[in-house]
Amino acid sequence: MTRTLSPSPVLERPTRVDVAVIDTDIHNTFPSPDVLTNYLAPEWQEHHRMFGMRGHQGGHYPRAMPNAARHDSWPAAGGPPGSNLAFVQKQLLDGWNIEYGVLNPLVGAGEQRNLAYGAALARAVNEWQLHDWVEPEPRLRGSIVVPWEDGELAAAEIDHWGGNPAFVQALLIVRTREPLGRRKYWKIYEAAERHNLPVGIHFGGAGGGPITGAGWPSHYIEDHGGMPQAFQAQVISMIFEGIFERFPSLQIVLIEGGFAWIPPMLWRMDAAWRKLGAETPYLNRPPSEIFREHFWVSTQPMEEPPQRAYFRQLLEQIDMDDRLLFATDYPHWDFDAPDQAFPIELDPVRKRNFMAENARRLYRLG
Repeated sequence: MTRTLSPSPVLERPTRVDVAVIDTDIHNTFPSPDVLTNYLAPEWQEHHRMFGMRGHQGGHYPRAMPNAARHDSWPAAGGPPGSNLAFVQKQLLDGWNIEYGVLNPLVGAGEQRNLAYGAALARAVNEWQLHDWVEPEPRLRGSIVVPWEDGELAAAEIDHWGGNPAFVQALLIVRTREPLGRRKYWKIYEAAERHNLPVGIHFGGAGGGPITGAGWPSHYIEDHGGMPQAFQAQVISMIFEGIFERFPSLQIVLIEGGFAWIPPMLWRMDAAWRKLGAETPYLNRPPSEIFREHFWVSTQPMEEPPQRAYFRQLLEQIDMDDRLLFATDYPHWDFDAPDQAFPIELDPVRKRNFMAENARRLYRLG
């Protein structure tokens, strides 16, 4: 449940949440571009200074709020929201008594047209996460940023960090140039499976064509509201391309894509498979069964039906009580406060699982 916040309210009172909280979607960023330069390999530093990165997340529409951030998340010391560890500690980790938090830096390394430069950026971002965030703050874990449009380069980055407990998943963006079931991405899944790491697929990106199935929209609200289309397309691609038959232990985390669309998508996929399954003979069980064995979903943003009873029905329909992961999306404008995230009062078992225990199990925390 998104909440409009006055400046720094979380600093004025302790959390009201009576269970452990693990936040699976925290966005950290650089206080200035110079920080990234410090971590780049020497041969790429001048290139970075001269040419710079392709636009952040490939955004096409002006954001309603600068940096898509809460008004109260700008550090007094300067820099954009999510760039100051001390402020994040005070406002989020301490303010809400977060036990663990997973960093998902959306810094554009995977969207570079120059793939070698993208690989250098990914390495620099991961070094920065480790040294500036995870090592100083034991409650935080990183996500391995990869140049996902080149499977070999991405797999090499996963192999580099895969044995380091500071990192708990590999990170992709949902709007890729091709559907994620395609062969060009298989080495990513092979590397993730080799290191027993989930692959997170996060909201954002520009992809290789129009960002909706009907073309280009006019407004940011259409871009933002239409993002679940990309999540659906990726799930369908990965299942029907047989990714999970080839990589049977692979786990995928859908981050910031909502989840009310999951039941009707699964119903449609199952119906199509029963009629057209001969086209994909390697699938010998319903897509819904594959989905529930291999996908996890973050709670933010959360669709809120007009009647609370409908939300209870939604939880029954998605049937993923052991795979929903709490997320705040800090420091973005649609931040979900831990004490107000759900539109209904959860029973104790669901509450513990959603708020922390599912994430603890997936990411092997504590």
